[in-house]
Amino acid sequence: MAKAYVIVTEDVHDQVGMTAYERAAGASMMDGGVTVLSVDANPEVLEGSWRGTRTVVMEFASVQAAHAWYDSESYREARPLRQAAADCNVVILSGFEVPQHD
Repeated sequence: MAKAYVIVTEDVHDQVGMTAYERAAGASMMDGGVTVLSVDANPEVLEGSWRGTRTVVMEFASVQAAHAWYDSESYREARPLRQAAADCNVVILSGFEVPQHD
């Protein structure tokens, strides 16, 4: 089963609110099997444009695990804090598995 990745771009306009979100979301991340791979306020854009003041990349065991975390009761309680503190884009990407050839 392919891993999954959640990518969040955030344009933070309320740092106090974002700090409250980070505290509230922390427990859901520990319980939800989230591995945070990157939190970057200054990604290097090689082509095109990139939105936001911070980008977060998280890894999950599967797309189903990513959805389970995002839809979990503990994260549903934290999510409105992020939405009030920042304008965000959130996507789930399915990981790529190299096809096995015999």
